[in-house]
Amino acid sequence: MMEATTARHTALGLTGEQVVDMFYYMLLTRRLDERLWLLQRSGKIPFVISPQGQEAAQVGAAYAFRPRQDWFVPYYRDLGVNLVAGVTPREVMLSAFARGADPASGGRQMPSHWGHRRLNIVSGSSPVTTQLLHAVGIAQAARMRGDDVVVYTACGEGSSNQGDFHEALNWAGLHKLPVIFLVQNNEYAISVPLDRQVAGGSVAARGQGYGFPGIEVDGTDLLAVYEAVKAAHERARRGEGPTLIEARCIRLTSHSSDDDQRRYRTPEEIAAVRERDPLVRIRTYLREHRLLDEAGEEALERRVAAAVDDATEWAEAQPYAAPEDALRHVYKEG
Repeated sequence: MMEATTARHTALGLTGEQVVDMFYYMLLTRRLDERLWLLQRSGKIPFVISPQGQEAAQVGAAYAFRPRQDWFVPYYRDLGVNLVAGVTPREVMLSAFARGADPASGGRQMPSHWGHRRLNIVSGSSPVTTQLLHAVGIAQAARMRGDDVVVYTACGEGSSNQGDFHEALNWAGLHKLPVIFLVQNNEYAISVPLDRQVAGGSVAARGQGYGFPGIEVDGTDLLAVYEAVKAAHERARRGEGPTLIEARCIRLTSHSSDDDQRRYRTPEEIAAVRERDPLVRIRTYLREHRLLDEAGEEALERRVAAAVDDATEWAEAQPYAAPEDALRHVYKEG
């Protein structure tokens, strides 16, 4: 048996219980998303845009932040980030079913347009990359107010080619703002592969042009992502400014429920990608370090399944927003 002091999680200041907790959130992210696909295919919800393959990047990153103190400006795939930040499975399903109690939009937006006022999660919109500008604004406001805040924001590598991305990074670098940009590079911008959309092939390399570190990390490695983001978080709190982190992830599903990846990815490529599943990787780590045995994993699966079933049944039974609420939050009130 390995000495505990040689374990990677121990070196990072994590207990075994915390690593199991991180695995729980990865598992919950995967199982919730699998349920969302079933609901969409059965006609009960309108849309799914999946985080499958990116769970390690999301949970590892979010675990380095301080819920209810730091701020989160996520992108549409960030289900795992939202769960770690405090969004419940019931609230995820309220959004999916567009029910009136949905904390993200009151049932007004498509699923995965995250937002939660009480948890410092800022509402997103459909145009990609606009959230990075909002994150930079929040970071600057925190600096001006003297608040101990670090801001998380994320996008895909395809979104890193939008003008908003460069404007956000330039302003953050110029003012040394406490914001972390996590680019979850899943190798495809809808159907366009990485080598046809990112000049030079590296998003991380762009950080240097804006005067702050750009780091590439294996996005299927939970502990590697946590280590990189934790260091960036500490750097931001010291007043040293932003960090750009490119997490090299995989995408196990089609871009969304409106897409079919079999039209542009070969069966061999899809099969090869599945061999890099981040859940398999962390499960192997937990077994090797005797942090979770087969019985423990089965218990976690039962716990997750119960949470997903409860959230689905409860949220579907909730009412839609009242018709008279249609114009709320549209014009100035009071």
